[in-house]
Amino acid sequence: MSTTSATNAAPGLEASMAARRTPEQIKASRALLWRELLTSLWAPLVVLGLALIPYIILIEFVPPSADWAQPLIQGLAGLMLLYFGGLLVLRFALPKQSRLRHLRHEARELIGEIERIHKKVPGKIPAEASTRLAEQAMQVEAASLAGDAERLEKETKALDALATQLLAAWRKQDLGDFVSGFAKALAIAVIIRVFIIEPYRIPSGSMLPTLEIGDQVFINKFIYGVRLPFTNYVPFQIVRPPERGDVIVFNNPVQQELDFIKRVVGIPGDKVELINGEVVINGVPQPRTLVNEEHVVYNRQDNTPWYPERLRLYHENLDGKVHAVLQPGSVARMEHEGPYVVPPGQVFVMGDNRENSLDSRYGLGAGRGVEFVPYGHIKGKAMVVWMALGYGGWFSNFFEGTGLRTDRLFEPVR
Repeated sequence: MSTTSATNAAPGLEASMAARRTPEQIKASRALLWRELLTSLWAPLVVLGLALIPYIILIEFVPPSADWAQPLIQGLAGLMLLYFGGLLVLRFALPKQSRLRHLRHEARELIGEIERIHKKVPGKIPAEASTRLAEQAMQVEAASLAGDAERLEKETKALDALATQLLAAWRKQDLGDFVSGFAKALAIAVIIRVFIIEPYRIPSGSMLPTLEIGDQVFINKFIYGVRLPFTNYVPFQIVRPPERGDVIVFNNPVQQELDFIKRVVGIPGDKVELINGEVVINGVPQPRTLVNEEHVVYNRQDNTPWYPERLRLYHENLDGKVHAVLQPGSVARMEHEGPYVVPPGQVFVMGDNRENSLDSRYGLGAGRGVEFVPYGHIKGKAMVVWMALGYGGWFSNFFEGTGLRTDRLFEPVR
């Protein structure tokens, strides 16, 4: 590049605008930016999402912490719900402010587009053109700070026309960059869902009382190892293999169009038996304690109405992990089940609603002999209930008994 062309090169829109701002304008711009961020409908969702990350980590690695951490995050969720509702009310109550917010967003998008072009083609935009753009952008910023919607709309249109006049060729290219950026964001979202965390909705009562119909849980996709997309192959483990007591979501190896959620009871090499409902692993009974002889849960089949069931509630200690299980009566349906010997690289699973679960004992729904779950079919470990649309709760009178169960929000899956 020659000395003359280097001298005439544009410094960049943001740099040009920064050189023109007074200290008062800088302070006012920062205050406006924070006000816009805090009044965005995304703000309460972002705050809750950021709080959920350390919460999940905490309850996974320090399970007893859920006793105090869950009420805290439930309280935060309630505050964020009020926050979101308040923002919506303001949108309807103050239409002029909503219009001004929309215009400010358009202005920021336009200024951002011009700045991207400056960065993409450094040295190619004449300094005179950059100066004109920066001066008009300052007019847009002044109108935005003044809160003058009519003026802001007028100045933004003028900046748009000027950018079309001076940057026409590069603006067409920038559209392609926008599409590319959107594709990258989509790819990141897909990677998160495939390899890190994925939501799953509980469709049946087979895991009652641990998980209720309508619970929506997050599953940890990487703890056991990353499954290659569109396959049932895990090339290597990341954290650890499945353990007894883990609640897992898996692609049913018998009916591969379905995903199931069950509890791991047996791991490779285990001999699993049930004697009058009590789990015995490798000859060692897993202790369980009767908690309630008439524990009430609500169940439903497909789209049938909700109906109550009174079942015996036990706390079962499975290899040191205590969780709840249900049984209809004091005597199990079958006095003795098994033994089931778990093959290498597979697990034996059962539902916590022991006599209402199509699990490994019953061919995973296929109606034939025992079926195990290969490691490669496991999608991940259930961690926490992030939403609960089940029996009772908010607005249940309007939706045939189904409502928002705030008492189950952020319930750890144990």
